[in-house]
Amino acid sequence: MRALAPAKINLFLKVLRRRPDGFHEIETFISPISLCDQIKIDKNKRGQGISFRCDDPSVPRGDENLAVRAANAFFTATQMKPAVSIVLKKKIPHGAGLGGGSSDAAAVLLALNRLFATKLSREKLAKLGSTIGSDVPFFIFESAAVCTGRGEIVKPKKLTKQLSILLVKPDFAVSTPCAYKRWQNSRQLPGISYGQQDFCGQKFHNELERPVFEKFVFLARIKMWLLEQKEVAAALMSGSGSTVFAVLPSNAHAGLVAKRAKAQLDPELWTCTAETREVDRAVVAAATSVSK
Repeated sequence: MRALAPAKINLFLKVLRRRPDGFHEIETFISPISLCDQIKIDKNKRGQGISFRCDDPSVPRGDENLAVRAANAFFTATQMKPAVSIVLKKKIPHGAGLGGGSSDAAAVLLALNRLFATKLSREKLAKLGSTIGSDVPFFIFESAAVCTGRGEIVKPKKLTKQLSILLVKPDFAVSTPCAYKRWQNSRQLPGISYGQQDFCGQKFHNELERPVFEKFVFLARIKMWLLEQKEVAAALMSGSGSTVFAVLPSNAHAGLVAKRAKAQLDPELWTCTAETREVDRAVVAAATSVSK
């Protein structure tokens, strides 16, 4: 069985408070995008266990990998003996704020549910996914959604419009726990725009920009450079970074902006053009909330 694990962008992210369990209470509007990892899962006919391979040597192996943890969680929950091979082809960069690991985990849960015909509901899969990572339940619903709690409470929501996106990432990652740890005492950098942006009825704002930009000033520079480009309608860091995305009108040439960014900012920048994905209407109709 083959599956696609889409990346995500946070169109809006508000940090409300730190919780007694060490996590932070948030409210965020997230959309899947067309950039995807590729996963192949086969029943292992030669024996038992979970075999995992990935074309990216920097990706963790074993129980440190969220896809492997998802497979282990699935077989434990269904009380079946694990016997699968998982092959992961990475397209989503690590530590980018694009949810690659969480999406891989969700894709594995969804694929195993189909492969073994266990007929677990999305609600049960999402609850299972919440034990693996806060973003995993979002990807289970395969829809844009408002997420609250630590991110595991998911309410699918229709996007106002499909958006054309340019992703820009420097050659470093940002630790999500570190970004949240610095949130409360962080300060805004002078000359950097942190305010809400509006385009096509959608609001763009990310309260994690403050702590992340304070430590990684180059990300603030990328955002401000993007906002200066005539083709760019809005620019924002996704999640905890290190990806900054630009929203472009449908007639804008994202490739030209990407080429210009490499020439003027850093030739080693990773760039990718993408689009927000269409919403699954059936999932939106269900509008199911999942909590731990």
